[in-house]
Amino acid sequence: MTIREYAEDVNRSVEDIVKHMESLSMDTSDLDRFLSDDEIILLDNSFQDEEDYVEDTPDEEMIKDFSLDEKAEQIAYESNLTNDHEIKTSKVKKAKKQDKDKSNFRQERKKIYKHKEKLQSNEQVVDENVLLYKEGMTVKELADLLDVSTGEIIKKLMGLGIMATLNNSLSFDSVEVLALDYNKTVKKEETADISNFENYEIEDKEEDLVERPPVVTIMGHVDHGKTTLLDYIRESNVAGGEAGGITQEIGAYQVECKGKKITFIDTPGHAAFTEMRARGASVTDIVIIIVAADDGVMPQTKEAIDHAKAAKVPIIVCINKIDKPEANVDRVMTGLAQAGLTPEEWGGDTIVTKISAKTGEGVDELLENILLIAEMSELKANPNRYATGAVLESKMDKHVGAVATLLIQNGTLRLGDPIVVGTAFGKVRTLKDDLGRNITTAPPSMPVEITGLSSVPSAGDKFMAFETEKQAKQIASDRALREKQADTNRTGMSLEELFGKINEGLKEINVILKTDTNGSLEAVRSSLEKIDVEGVKINIIRGAVGGITESDIVLAGASNAIVIGFNVRGSNKVQDMAKEYGIEIRTYDIIYKVVEDMEKAMKGMLEPIYEEKVTGTAEIRQLFKFSKVGMIAGCHVTSGTIKNNDKARVVRDSIVIYNGSIKSLQHEKDQVKEMSKDHDCGLTLDNFQDYKEGDIIEVYELVEVER
Repeated sequence: MTIREYAEDVNRSVEDIVKHMESLSMDTSDLDRFLSDDEIILLDNSFQDEEDYVEDTPDEEMIKDFSLDEKAEQIAYESNLTNDHEIKTSKVKKAKKQDKDKSNFRQERKKIYKHKEKLQSNEQVVDENVLLYKEGMTVKELADLLDVSTGEIIKKLMGLGIMATLNNSLSFDSVEVLALDYNKTVKKEETADISNFENYEIEDKEEDLVERPPVVTIMGHVDHGKTTLLDYIRESNVAGGEAGGITQEIGAYQVECKGKKITFIDTPGHAAFTEMRARGASVTDIVIIIVAADDGVMPQTKEAIDHAKAAKVPIIVCINKIDKPEANVDRVMTGLAQAGLTPEEWGGDTIVTKISAKTGEGVDELLENILLIAEMSELKANPNRYATGAVLESKMDKHVGAVATLLIQNGTLRLGDPIVVGTAFGKVRTLKDDLGRNITTAPPSMPVEITGLSSVPSAGDKFMAFETEKQAKQIASDRALREKQADTNRTGMSLEELFGKINEGLKEINVILKTDTNGSLEAVRSSLEKIDVEGVKINIIRGAVGGITESDIVLAGASNAIVIGFNVRGSNKVQDMAKEYGIEIRTYDIIYKVVEDMEKAMKGMLEPIYEEKVTGTAEIRQLFKFSKVGMIAGCHVTSGTIKNNDKARVVRDSIVIYNGSIKSLQHEKDQVKEMSKDHDCGLTLDNFQDYKEGDIIEVYELVEVER
């Protein structure tokens, strides 16, 4: 709590608090700074009517003649006294009566600061005859482990010619020699890089695990009723029985069904869902694909299905708007089957629920299906340890600073907990639930909003609570340094890397396939799926007609996939994005070449490859027809340089419709060898006349890529 909050808590003026703090040599420069647990206890003691002082003073008389044992004890005594660089007066704290007028929340908040619960650790039980040596172990720590006095340890060290005090660090060799006198063996502690906590999973004991609510994400095509469904569920099932007029404070909330809670994440779309997966945050247990009965399975629906499948989580299909006269459930079922989700009614394994988000028909059945899948999935967590989870959304508020919406995935987050979120750190100043109410603890699967972070984290960042703020600050610093040094955008996999991955045990290669026609799609898909090299298979996580899009790159990054384009390509923006994500885009115009490259890659026999380097682009803005030469394309050079006889392709609506070379190039009436950016020119292509205004002409060269 802050200095102002503490003053209010103890019914005293801020000036009075400041006066007492100054007498205790505490910092009073910022009245909104947070007090530490020790400061709060010291302040409480200073307000007691009667105080008992216990003062320890060392005996200043030095004894000249004393034995080795006495000298060791004296060193231990002196080092203990000077532990904090000065001899402090300790004050005995007396019980204080609670103010009856204080709110329950303030009492709970104060209780958390003063009596922070020690969470259980998952350290393995060590053999009693084995000492675990930690880097920097002190004399006192060793004495505690051996259950002997510090003086005894100092005496033995002196016998070894080592002068040490209570807080001196000991080397592993020294501890190993000392342990022999106690029939102990010493083992070095194996430590993991705790700053890299998202890559480690703490194994909880079975008896500590309890059932947790499922986390559900709803995705689908625009205007198919996602928002209406979320609103209906929230209004009628909000946990705690809140009445109408509920205000959702954050982009996630909990509802209650048959006494059990369900957490819904309100994502802006499947792109955000996959972006979080790309950052390593698999937060969803169940995905609901919503499809309008009057509209059917749309392109965006298919994309949502691809993303949900790639996440490998259970899928429930929700057919909405069944109350409309034009609803056609059979058409939706057919579309789902074609997209790879065969309904249970048709002999498949996909749960399909028919609802009306407007009237509420079927919504209870949907919630029951969610609980059924959750029960089958046996979702569990351990509430008795420090919290871990992921960021759902974040923002900067001019009044309170960085604000983050978190999903608790394991453990319990408490008000005042030191926390690391991505590369940000801080102490949980405020903790609010989905309705904006102040709370003191947040159990697993609960979405909360917190403040107190040093900076604004990104959606998908992982977080972890720690014991001390000092530890959190150091870990955040280490993470920031590592992020700066590493290429964090590199998430994809190139074709050349396949063989190495296969040798490491990779059994499935993810591919995103985009083609110019449905016929090409089926032909290429069929050819790729037939490839089987040494038990490694190709998994096409998305196959669609059309140019390569930003959505394809995001999915590839999240799924460690290669993008293959057959007679299609991506825009410059898409290609730039692919480079940023480290995703390889392979384009082809002959099917057997696709198959050949994949087979060779899987066998580790890839021949030298050539990379297309675009040297210039031009947009066709006007057409001219001449009797002798036919159609001439009047172009404006938009980038690079266009040269006569260069390799060129014509791209129309992201589809490659021609691949060849420039036949002639002229400026006004003169034949020229090249034209640079921002100049107009006329050109003809070899064996091509089907120009249209708006077509893009890309000029490129093939550059051999060094391995």
